[in-house]
Order: sequence, then C-alpha cells, then structure tokens
Amino acid sequence: MNKKQLRQQIKQRLLHMTKEERKKKENIIHDILFHQHLWQTAQVIGITISQQIEIDTKCIIERAWQEGKKVAIPKCDVTTKQMTFREIRSFQETERSFFDLYEPIVEETREVQKHEIELLFVPGLAFVRKGYRLGYGGGYYDRYLVDFPNDTISLAYDCQIVSTLPVEQHDIPVQMIITNEGIVVCENE
Repeated sequence: MNKKQLRQQIKQRLLHMTKEERKKKENIIHDILFHQHLWQTAQVIGITISQQIEIDTKCIIERAWQEGKKVAIPKCDVTTKQMTFREIRSFQETERSFFDLYEPIVEETREVQKHEIELLFVPGLAFVRKGYRLGYGGGYYDRYLVDFPNDTISLAYDCQIVSTLPVEQHDIPVQMIITNEGIVVCENE
C-alpha cells in the first residue's frame, strides 16, 4: 500500500468513529498525557491546533495556559516549505490559513526558537511503534525535526497504530506516542 492509499484508509477509520467513541478515547489520551513527566516539566510546548479528525488539542493548549506554560503553534511558509513556531497567548492571535489550518497572526505573535520548545507535539495520520509516522504529505515536520534538540511526542487513537509504514531516509521518529491504549516509548536504533 502506498502513502496516498494509507492516508485514505486511516482517514476513513477516523471518520467512522462516533462522537462518543472519539471523546472517550480523547479523554483517556489527555489524562495519560497530563500525568507524564515530559508534560509536567515542559515550560514551552509546540503544538498544532487540531482539525476535525485529529485528537483535540484545544483543551491541551488551554491546560498549558492554566499551568503557566508558553504555547507555540506552527506557521508554514508555502514558498520555502519551512515552518516556524510562534507563541500565542489566546486563540484570538490565530487565523485560518491554507488547508484550513489555524496559524499564528505574525504581527501579534513572537517567534519561538527551536531550542526553546521543550516538548514538541508531532501530528500524523498513522504511526508504527518505532515512532515513525505518516504525516499529511507536506514534509514540514520532517524538515523541522532535522536538528530539533528536545522531546517529541505524538498523540494517536489506537486505530492509527499500524504494523508497517513506508519509511524514507529523511524520516525522523518521535520519542513517544500516547494512545488510548497507553504509552508507546519508541525504541530507535
């Protein structure tokens, strides 16, 4: 199965979840996350604002603010295919951009340097237990992770964990995946 087919298959799985099932699994994932040492000690997090089929990150962002953490969200440059993170202090500092994503309003936010982000949430559609992921196809995170010095984590429903993925040389695995079935600590060679 190629990447395009796998993306479609996983999207279908996610779309077939009921609202109740989704909420129940999200609550378990959030609960596991908030009890992690990685979460508790990170003062600056990098995270995307979730789309419809993704695990809700708005409540994670709100929890981070309540705990006094700084929250940085990505700003993608479609011409260079590069991504930077900018600190937001409220959802009013965001705007809808390409692909219907919420991004920071540049004039109202400050750039957060890569080394400042202590815990980076890496989105994906499918994951294997070694931490490799199938993203949405833009390659932004693959480029960003090349010299990222701190902790990386992904959140996934159990149906997003697959036995095999096409892995390319430039792919960089995450260190931990939290699912509604527990924590996957990714052992990488």
